Amino acid sequence: MTRAKPATFAKTKTRPAPKAVPDTTGIVRVAAVQMASGPNVAANLAEAGRLIDMAVTAGAKLVALPEFFAIMGMKDTDKVAARETEGKGPIQKFLATQAKKHGIWLVGGSVPMACDNPRKVRNACLVYDDKGKLVARYDKIHLFGLDLGNEHYKEQTTIEAGDRVVVVETPFGRLGLSVCYDLRFPELYRAMGNVDLIVVPAAFTATTGKAHFEILMRARAIENLAYVIAPAQGGYHLSGRETHGDSMIVDPWGNILDRLPRGSGVVVAGINRAYQESLRKSLPALKHRTLDCAGNTPVDVIKAG
Repeated sequence: MTRAKPATFAKTKTRPAPKAVPDTTGIVRVAAVQMASGPNVAANLAEAGRLIDMAVTAGAKLVALPEFFAIMGMKDTDKVAARETEGKGPIQKFLATQAKKHGIWLVGGSVPMACDNPRKVRNACLVYDDKGKLVARYDKIHLFGLDLGNEHYKEQTTIEAGDRVVVVETPFGRLGLSVCYDLRFPELYRAMGNVDLIVVPAAFTATTGKAHFEILMRARAIENLAYVIAPAQGGYHLSGRETHGDSMIVDPWGNILDRLPRGSGVVVAGINRAYQESLRKSLPALKHRTLDCAGNTPVDVIKAG
């Protein structure tokens, strides 16, 4: 047996494992994993495996990992060196193995995937079914940029944007895929049509996360009357970067069912489709939409004077 390399992610507080609960008819447990990943892929995968075990023990049938769970490098180009082609590589093998081993649906928050540009990656959210089969891939469309004080980010330098909206039919309902910065663009979620769950794997900065993370997650849940599952990077990374954390699961009414402010751990909550349908019947806002999110609705711009 080959020993795993020592962990190279920053030390963070670890949340105790959630307690297992008995099955309740009509309710499915889902989980969001929080990590503070580092530059060592093998160490990050070992930590992700440990946290997936915790989620499964708590009864989760759908588990979602955070953005770039397998690598948060010392520099932005590190993820380019770790990129994989579809169907090959240790990160994808890990995801397929974990999904099949536990009999769960697994959302691989995001994985650096190869593209035509050798200096860039696609930031891809990969979904595996309970047999370990890759059933969906979404490439992050909106690329983060920030120039604020001492913080500077420009994802387009190392990431190539995707151009397709992706929704997955799962045993738990229609699942809409998005990644981190996508959260700021509600038209993406409108383009998905009616979805029952939304997943938003993230690595929000501490600055933007403190200001906007919770309110945006709750807004996306409320306006779509959907459950939102938000696994996040949360803590200090060896590169010196600090991520916000606050992984959470939000119900269609905007209530936060479980959250983890900082450190490694999992948040777990029950998805109740009957409750969701009752909300949609009582407040049929999704049926009241009249504007076309594709931009085909006329807009009158009036110049005063």
